[in-house]
Amino acid sequence: LLEKMADVSLKEAALIVGVVAACYWNSLFCGFVFDDVSAILDNKDLHPSTPLKNLFQNDFWGTPMSEERSHKSYRPLTVLTFRLNYLFSELNAVYYHFLNLVFHVVVCVVFLKVCKLFLDNRSSVVASLLFAVHPIHTEAVTGVVGRAELLSSIFFLAAFLSYTKSKGPDNTIVWTPIAVTVFLVAVATLCKEQGITVVGICCVYEVFIAQGYTLPVLLDTAVQILRGKGSIPFSMLQTLLKLIVLMFSTLLLVVVRVQVIQSQLPVFTRFDNPAAVSPSPARQLTFNYLLPVNAWLLLNPSELCCDWTMGTIPLVESLLDVRNVATLTFFCFLGSLIVFSLRYPGESSKTVLMALCLIVLPFIPASNLFFPVGFVVAERVLYVPSMGFCILVAHGWKKLSNKSVLRKISWVCLAAVLLTHALKTLHRNWDWESEYTLFMSALKVNKNNAKLWNNVGHALENEKNFERALQFFIQATQVQPDDIGAHMNVGRTYKNLNKTKEAEESYMIAKSLMPQIIPGKKYAARVAPNHLNVYINLANLIRANESRLEEADQLYRQAISMRPDFKQAYISRGELLLKMNKPLKAKEAYLRALDLDRNNADLWYNLAIVYIELKDPTEALKNFNRALELNPTHKLALFNSALLMQESGDARLRPEAKQRLLHYVKEEPQDANGYFNLGMLAMDDKKDMEAEAWMKKAIRLQPNFRSALFNLALLYSQTGKELMALPVLEDLLRYYPDHTKGLILKGDILMNQKKDIVGAKMCFEKILELDPTNVQGKHNLCVVYFEERDLIKAEKCLVETLALAPHEEYIQRHLNIVRSKIASLSATEQSSLPADGTATAEEKKNSFQNLKEVKNEQKTTQTTVDNSKGHSKNKKRTEKNNMDKETPKKSTKEIKDIEKKRVAALKRLEEIERILNGE
Repeated sequence: LLEKMADVSLKEAALIVGVVAACYWNSLFCGFVFDDVSAILDNKDLHPSTPLKNLFQNDFWGTPMSEERSHKSYRPLTVLTFRLNYLFSELNAVYYHFLNLVFHVVVCVVFLKVCKLFLDNRSSVVASLLFAVHPIHTEAVTGVVGRAELLSSIFFLAAFLSYTKSKGPDNTIVWTPIAVTVFLVAVATLCKEQGITVVGICCVYEVFIAQGYTLPVLLDTAVQILRGKGSIPFSMLQTLLKLIVLMFSTLLLVVVRVQVIQSQLPVFTRFDNPAAVSPSPARQLTFNYLLPVNAWLLLNPSELCCDWTMGTIPLVESLLDVRNVATLTFFCFLGSLIVFSLRYPGESSKTVLMALCLIVLPFIPASNLFFPVGFVVAERVLYVPSMGFCILVAHGWKKLSNKSVLRKISWVCLAAVLLTHALKTLHRNWDWESEYTLFMSALKVNKNNAKLWNNVGHALENEKNFERALQFFIQATQVQPDDIGAHMNVGRTYKNLNKTKEAEESYMIAKSLMPQIIPGKKYAARVAPNHLNVYINLANLIRANESRLEEADQLYRQAISMRPDFKQAYISRGELLLKMNKPLKAKEAYLRALDLDRNNADLWYNLAIVYIELKDPTEALKNFNRALELNPTHKLALFNSALLMQESGDARLRPEAKQRLLHYVKEEPQDANGYFNLGMLAMDDKKDMEAEAWMKKAIRLQPNFRSALFNLALLYSQTGKELMALPVLEDLLRYYPDHTKGLILKGDILMNQKKDIVGAKMCFEKILELDPTNVQGKHNLCVVYFEERDLIKAEKCLVETLALAPHEEYIQRHLNIVRSKIASLSATEQSSLPADGTATAEEKKNSFQNLKEVKNEQKTTQTTVDNSKGHSKNKKRTEKNNMDKETPKKSTKEIKDIEKKRVAALKRLEEIERILNGE
């Protein structure tokens, strides 16, 4: 490339760099907007964990080319540059925009080299400067996904420059440049599809520039040959040979490209390109009218819009439509230029011819000539055609400036054009700062495009401004009443505003707009796959009502019947079946989804949850591990698999469980659940200081963390730090006044450590207010009565407690002691009560050994919520619900410790009994 640019001076290159920097410096402050969201933020192919081969199997948006919903835009080399960006800066938008700016500079410099083949030095610089500042390029340069245009253009121009060196001395063929050209064409095509059109430009260059033929000469030669009056000249045979090689190479590239898309065109809706599904003559008239519209954007780029679909340009449905005058004028002007360039010899005609080739040929893929495209007008596709436009303008300026009368005026006009274009470009860049600014700027140009109203709504929705978003979504339905996506957006927003009835009504309207199933006809060919999400969204809404679960299931099955490969329907149905307590059917749904996509980590995670419901932890753990193989940072798989290992009671799994939890807290540093469960693991391993540190960190993040507060207090009480437990229990009971276990633990500490009988009594009475049948609380209250020397009340209390738990031997024994004491007092009129309250030591030890709580995250399946947004991919949502539960298992060491404490308690009880009997 450097060699090809050898005759571009350093001053010229520096001038171009300076001008581009002055026009596009503010693009560095823009974020990811519009299609960037799908191509960058939601594209897993950018992640280093994704195999590199996926780039060559998926489309530009990360969707497998084999899937029907694929856009069929195959640009792996462009995605590779995104991946390199991600490798060095992840999702820092500045570096993505900076690289785009650099690529635009390269295109401008290479374009200058091309211009010098057909223009003088001064005119070439003018053309290059005009190209550098033209506002039509903001979408390609400032929009990150426009990099496909930039990269393709670099190799497009390089391929052409290489081909210009294929003519040797005495008109011989130099094959090396031709081979390089074919290679560069292939590379350009792998950046964006229009790269292949450079072959047509090379052919025109070969015939009319390199060989110097004109159309009359070619026609005359052809007539002579057909009449048998002459033979094909040797130079023409050489030209034919070169053209055959070029065309054969092109055909080969086309065949490979068709194989890549598996002979399927992408599915577009009538909203994307209304004229494509219109009857004749509206289709032909509208397609032809779009050509002068694009030409006008090059001539007068004052009103630019990021989206020209839907109702932006009304259909031309009649020959009497006044817009046909613009179409006729355009074709007359274009035809005159073509006739001039092909008929007359001379440098001027050659320049015009090559300019026309650069305008027309690269635009053909976007012209709807051979196949319908997914847009009406797209400014980014004018990036290469604008090169030809700039050459035409520079050539015309050269003609004017050579006339002494017009020289000054031509310079003034040129300066004005360059300045106004540069200022417009600078101003236009700010529109790309955020999605809200971009789509609001588009609405100023066009208010008849429902997609723009929808996208402003999406931008506001992302900011949680649902009320304002709803206004824009409703406006979209008014602009385009049959827009299914707009009604889905209204429904989703009502749902976010907790207006369930209105949400269901909107979803039902969207559902009514869906085409009915026609037996034997392929459904996906008649509607956008994303519109099928109306069934998913409606089902997700109504399944919140337990009485409508079967109705929701019917909607999922209807979506599946319309599209058997609709993966999301299987995923959502699997979750519903789990909710309906049908884990076996849920398993079938997830296995069917896995048949469609075995590399989806979320599906393996969901299947693991099913196996947990089926009480098969071994299989569950295997599926968690499979999910983590595919996505090592899958947060829920890390968390839930660690819990499964922890709950298994297998000490050998604890180190791995700890590693996964450590990985989880690294991914989710603000989630207290991770630190809490690390604390529980440390408690299981008797690492008390470590457990204390983790628990405290969990509480710092979530001060009202119920289980963390209780288990920290329990940890203190088990390690002889009962007084440190009291403030923790106070916090717990402030947030959760009805926490029974917390009240029991607090009462025990107050009675045994603080000797605060009144405080302990209040705790136990509170427990009985909450649950009159709580044996633990009632028995401890009986102990308080004994400590207060109210033996009659203690006896009555113990009788009531024994009625609640007739098989508890220790309650009967304590009742016998109290009755013996009452009898003794009746005989001696004396009383001698133990001062340390240890009569209930055995019970207390029994009671408090099983107080240890764990907090487990409710295992939820991955589900995709409303995904009717126009420009974004599906998003996943999970819920975390926490619950307290008793520790399922105790280790052998713990059991031995408990038994030792029980033996000690029995000895203390025997001592009390001896004292009572001795009196």
